[in-house]
Amino acid sequence: MNHHTQVEFALLIGSALLVAAVLASKASSRLGIPSLLLFLVVGMLAGEDGPGGIPFDDAPLAQSLGVVALAIILYTGGLETRWESVSALVWRALSLSTAGVLLTTGLVGAFASWCLHISLLEGLLLGAVVSPTDAAAVFSVLRSHGVKLKDSIAELLELESGTNDPMAVFLTLALIGLLKEPGSAVASLLGSFVLQMGLGLAIGVVAGRAATWLLNRIRLDTEGLYPVLMLALVLLIYSGASVVRGNGFLAVYVAGIVMGNANLIHKRSLTRFHDGLAWLMQIVMFLALGLLVYPSRLVPVAGPALLMACFLLFVGRPLSVFLSLGLSRLSVRSKLMISWVGLRGAVPIVLATFPLLAGVRGADLFFNVVFFIVLTSVLLQGTTLPVVARWLDVIAPSEPSRVSPLDSLPLSTATSKMMQIEVPRGSSVAGKQLVDVRLPKSALVVLVSRDEDYLVPRGGTVLLEGDLLMVLAGRDAADEIRNLVNGRGS
Repeated sequence: MNHHTQVEFALLIGSALLVAAVLASKASSRLGIPSLLLFLVVGMLAGEDGPGGIPFDDAPLAQSLGVVALAIILYTGGLETRWESVSALVWRALSLSTAGVLLTTGLVGAFASWCLHISLLEGLLLGAVVSPTDAAAVFSVLRSHGVKLKDSIAELLELESGTNDPMAVFLTLALIGLLKEPGSAVASLLGSFVLQMGLGLAIGVVAGRAATWLLNRIRLDTEGLYPVLMLALVLLIYSGASVVRGNGFLAVYVAGIVMGNANLIHKRSLTRFHDGLAWLMQIVMFLALGLLVYPSRLVPVAGPALLMACFLLFVGRPLSVFLSLGLSRLSVRSKLMISWVGLRGAVPIVLATFPLLAGVRGADLFFNVVFFIVLTSVLLQGTTLPVVARWLDVIAPSEPSRVSPLDSLPLSTATSKMMQIEVPRGSSVAGKQLVDVRLPKSALVVLVSRDEDYLVPRGGTVLLEGDLLMVLAGRDAADEIRNLVNGRGS
């Protein structure tokens, strides 16, 4: 098979797997399980142990895909986080993502050391790997069942999931370092933690504001270039923070929050682009991890892995939640729900590749155990979330969502269009009040972007050179409006 044919064959297999994964997600709501699990199953079926028989044992590639995908997913999560909804929950979320992760690591680590007959340090590494939760899996289940939770539980879980991944990554790498170099000073880890998290937070805030300023000030000729620029900025923020020894995952999440709560040009289209990109990253990540695992190797570890999964679900997670939220005023029912919602998803599997590539003793066992724990968590918790929410009486009445007809209307049938027009230097409309500009009757100026500000125009609004006008107009009037705005004054 020549190189050209190999490329086409790889594209054929890759695109077929993507199509199969997307189609499989359609069945997730009917089965009551997260669609991400179905993506994983598709990868396993396509792997060497499955009917597909595709050989894939490239752990470095899977880890690289996972890291990039996680950075984009975290950024998208931050971009869609409304600060006014979560600002009052910051300390609770930070308690869950720091003290909660440490408690989970310690409890699961001690149990793993006893259950798997490994050293305590190796058990703690395993505990750190399975400590982060996966909000994407949670919300896909809740949305599919139309379940809305009381007491801002969903918002708290969203914030926790965005901030506990950086903590879990730090603990995993730190424990790998201790295993590889037993003489390392434990005290130095505290300084490293403060440095990484502090730099990640600072870089995220500064870079988020700088990226917002750049996107709002730059005037790209093509709207399609804005998502490209935004994606490049996300990868730049992650890699830049990591290079200077900051936590890149925290940096992109914080940058996403900053940008998502700022006045950002093309915000709606950019958010939609990143939402779709995040789904693509999740699918690719789960497919790659599914291809990487060998189901036949899960059977020997099924017994101890099931014990560990049950310990995590019924002891480790609940204890860590109740202890880390001990000073909060949340009800026992809410804390029980938060405990049960702690699904494990792709992040633990990605973290399990770190000891694998670092050559840690027993890393193959870790990877298979973690994979089994994730499968058990998603199957057991994912299928019972709506039932548990009703049993605990934490379901809030949901408001019917309204879908704008513009979201689904084919462009070919729309009689109007939204257009952007910049008032050029020397334009005949510059210096005139909007009421004096003879626009067609079918046209309406809905927004004026001026420098870094946005104005809701009135009849007395004076147009200036450089103003960017958002105009809703009939399609037949588009050329007339452009000619009017671009016309030169006498």
